Amino acid sequence: MNELAIKDLLYKLADDQLILGHRNSEWTGFGPILEEDIAFSSMAQDKIGHSLAFYTLLQELGEADPDTVAFTRNANQFHNNQLVELPNGEYDFSLIRHFLYDNAEIIRFEMLSQSSYEPIAKVATKLKGEVKYHVLHANTWIKNLGTSTEEAILRLQSSLNEAIPYALGMFEPSKYEQELIEAGVYPGEEAVKAEWLKRIQAVLEKTDLKLPDFATVEPKMGGRYGEHTEHLQPLLDEMAEVFKIDPTAEW
Repeated sequence: MNELAIKDLLYKLADDQLILGHRNSEWTGFGPILEEDIAFSSMAQDKIGHSLAFYTLLQELGEADPDTVAFTRNANQFHNNQLVELPNGEYDFSLIRHFLYDNAEIIRFEMLSQSSYEPIAKVATKLKGEVKYHVLHANTWIKNLGTSTEEAILRLQSSLNEAIPYALGMFEPSKYEQELIEAGVYPGEEAVKAEWLKRIQAVLEKTDLKLPDFATVEPKMGGRYGEHTEHLQPLLDEMAEVFKIDPTAEW
């Protein structure tokens, strides 16, 4: 198997987790209710732990150690999709992002648990058990708030419309897409997207929320290969602030 193809897959998995983990952590102390403050903080910890697992696999393939990879790259060297780097905004936007992202993530991990590349299969099998609780949390709140007050429904619908172009960017194909599919490493982004659409639609049908017409939506691609919004570099600078004081320090 082409090692570059495996690294390409691992970097996008790891970078998505790290960046969304950081964004989720920003809700600590600011959640709309205590339960949600704790929930987003817990999910942040999980996602950063997931990123470490994938960065560790990259190190085993000859890349730098996880701290160096996480804290010393610039925005144009990151492979995360643009959805995860967007500012949290109000709770409605963070909840919609959580719903869209985690429903895709659980599908990726389910599929990767069957990967022909054993190191990824082992990690995905372990992590999907945690992600199912993230999905349960997201789906429950979408159902509850998506059938509640007029204001809640309008705000969620607005955030859904705003997030969808970026969410479609989660499925940007790899340069090695066909190679990964043929080797049985990964079924590919179109397979993930198709299942994702089924699952999110099944949840939204139980609410007053509607997916926008995808024919009118232009996906925000480019994140997988270093094209990012203006929001990513400030996030990275903040995230690495302590590390860069003394990169050789042992904690």
